[in-house]
Amino acid sequence: MNTNDMFSPITLGALHLKNRLVMAPLTRNRAGENLAPGDLNAEYYAQRAGAGLIVSEGSQISPQGQGYPGTPGIYSSEQVEGWKTVTRAVHEKGGLMVIQLWHVGRISHPLLQPGGARPVAPSALAPAGEIFTPEGPKPFETPRALETEEIQEIVAQFAGAAKLAVDAGFDGVEIHGANGYLIDQFIRDGSNRRTDRYGGSLENRLRFLGEVTGAVCDAVGPDRVGVRLSPENTFNDITDSDPQSTFNGAARMLSGFGLAFLHVVEGDFVSGQARLDYRQLKDRFKGPYMANGGYDRERIARSLLHGDADAVSLGKLFLANPDLVERFRKNAPLNVPDQATFYGGGAKGYTDYPFLDPS
Repeated sequence: MNTNDMFSPITLGALHLKNRLVMAPLTRNRAGENLAPGDLNAEYYAQRAGAGLIVSEGSQISPQGQGYPGTPGIYSSEQVEGWKTVTRAVHEKGGLMVIQLWHVGRISHPLLQPGGARPVAPSALAPAGEIFTPEGPKPFETPRALETEEIQEIVAQFAGAAKLAVDAGFDGVEIHGANGYLIDQFIRDGSNRRTDRYGGSLENRLRFLGEVTGAVCDAVGPDRVGVRLSPENTFNDITDSDPQSTFNGAARMLSGFGLAFLHVVEGDFVSGQARLDYRQLKDRFKGPYMANGGYDRERIARSLLHGDADAVSLGKLFLANPDLVERFRKNAPLNVPDQATFYGGGAKGYTDYPFLDPS
């Protein structure tokens, strides 16, 4: 058997995975009161503890970081206590779990912001489209450009959230630098028009990512930190004029931190296409590389065999198949995801997907 197959163990920094199949972060909008997780969330994640690693849904690092109703936070004592319920349940099932640290930046609305304030961003550029708010869909509003001195406050919030994550029992953290949210907004030249040290050149546009990564590594240790990037994803109206060069540079810069892993969304959610050479990113990042984006069982096997990835994360397949690892092991049929129940609600479409019949 290939020692790099999907069922073989792998070490990512301080994380010792029993297999190379990772549950990707999935927004489910089912946080409880005060945006704290509860028993239902614990059941959902514990059902999927057969994954080599679970990456939690994006969890905002501050009230300002929220962009959708019902997403959990990691900035209050009540949220820490709620997450303890989740991590305890996962660990009791023999699983590992990291939390994804999230600030949405301009992908928000005053109805979701403290005091009805405008969302913040690198530059005062409104994304196209609408966002779902407590009052239903609303057009995006023009965000407020962050002042230079404010940026360090957000860097500190990422580090503080990472420390709280350890208190909550997580095995590590993943920095959300993907999918058009705040860090991605700084990286891409389509959303960053700044003229200070955080804008203009690629080095400057990567500065915020580097400062957040450094602060989080100092807080919890680099061997418990991963970063997620999405080089060509146009989700949330995000663009870059030269994504190959931009994200080759990001991978090279991140390589210097000694991270547990680099987690890359390969391709574009919107078009379903992948045009970049992702092997260039892997070769520039001198550490474990986790791939994501439309992978199935056969493609995972090929990618691991050829050394194009060290682990692979899966979203919708884990959502609909809590025992996905066992189904892959037996090459068994898969449950079909119910898209109507992805966001919000209760147990339906969340914890009621069937397991394989033991017989």
